[in-house]
Amino acid sequence: MTTRKEIKEAKKADLKRALELDPAATSEWQIKHTYAGYKALCGYRKAHWYWERGHKKIAELISYRYRQKTNVEIHPGAVIGKGIFIDHGAGIVIGETAVVGDLCILYQGVTLGGTGKQSGKRHPTLEQDVQVSAGAKVLGAITIGEHSKIGANSVVIKDVPPYSTVVGVPGRVVKAYGKRVADMDQVLLPDPIMDEFRRIHKNIEDICGKVGIEDNTYSITQEEYITSEFDQEGND
Repeated sequence: MTTRKEIKEAKKADLKRALELDPAATSEWQIKHTYAGYKALCGYRKAHWYWERGHKKIAELISYRYRQKTNVEIHPGAVIGKGIFIDHGAGIVIGETAVVGDLCILYQGVTLGGTGKQSGKRHPTLEQDVQVSAGAKVLGAITIGEHSKIGANSVVIKDVPPYSTVVGVPGRVVKAYGKRVADMDQVLLPDPIMDEFRRIHKNIEDICGKVGIEDNTYSITQEEYITSEFDQEGND
């Protein structure tokens, strides 16, 4: 069971992580008093202490109070490591059997949820140093490998190997030659669906060229054409 000393150490690690990662953070006082994510983690750690000792009603009341104060819902039964950074926090939901490893980063609107009414382990496990970007949903008793990145608004329902980037609905793994990916920009993400469209379009172009058929000028894969069309309309 978690000791009070371990709770104190975890809160210090959470505070340090926020100072390291958030350029807007100017002091420990600011984080302690104005950061909803940090406040939610502190409330969770208190509630979890009671949950482990069988005082579940007290734990649930503490959890409910902090949900009202922070708009972050963390079930007291979840297992969360230290050095966690919850940025903004609004709308985050972490289910009862979820496990969040050390040094993970969660952005607003993230859900670590279940997929039905089954009992037992039904929420995801995030291994160490996983980043889950804004609005992403990680659902079911799956494992997200260490140092992986989940793109904004992705829906992940399958296990993800370590050192991976996942984007899309449903989430697809994009690997960088099997090596760790660089720090992920939440906007400039890989687009595996568009890559597949480009591959298909290239094959069609090759076939049309061989049989002497004029290729379709309009294509969603021809971004430079789309851009020029919009530019022309704007100048009319």
